[in-house]
Amino acid sequence: MNPSTPLRPGLILASQSASRRAMLDAAGVPHEAVAALVDEASAKDALIAGGISARDLSDALAELKALKVSRMAPGALVLGCDSVVALDDGTLLDKPVSRENAAEHLRMMSGRHHDLYSAAVIAEGGRGVWRHVDRARMHVRTLSETFIAEYLDREWPAIGGCVGCYRMEGPGVQLFSRTEGSHFTILGMPMLPLLDYLRVRGVLTP
Repeated sequence: MNPSTPLRPGLILASQSASRRAMLDAAGVPHEAVAALVDEASAKDALIAGGISARDLSDALAELKALKVSRMAPGALVLGCDSVVALDDGTLLDKPVSRENAAEHLRMMSGRHHDLYSAAVIAEGGRGVWRHVDRARMHVRTLSETFIAEYLDREWPAIGGCVGCYRMEGPGVQLFSRTEGSHFTILGMPMLPLLDYLRVRGVLTP
């Protein structure tokens, strides 16, 4: 969508994420999707330099996206989302920038657990009116070099936009021995709390 085009009221997803759009579609949530076009990398670097926690980082980035689009869409509810992966020693993983970088991330995750924080923020009229952050704990089995190579043969470059290098709705499920937490959170959105709020606001039928 052209940034100069006025956005109509309703629910707007401040993202072009295919997985988040699919989740809303599957749940029967009417919406339109608009790219937030924020400098996420610079914002993330600044927040991390300030010592922000992984949980609060996901919340801040989700809010940044929601507010950016909300200023273009008076009267609309704008949903911003973000996911952050933190290894068990606190190391934050970003989206891989190359196949080799993805392989490095998978080696770092192998045989360890990480926390996946998924945040959702709704903005209205240029201010945040609702937010929720959920955590899932992901236990990665020990990954062989052969598996990593075969996995990336199948999944790269599709996982280039995925923090953690996996799509749980696809072969990414093979990385794990077990998971703790909501499947929706793992996919990138705390869906049930979001649906509750959308019913309160009349977007969905109570």
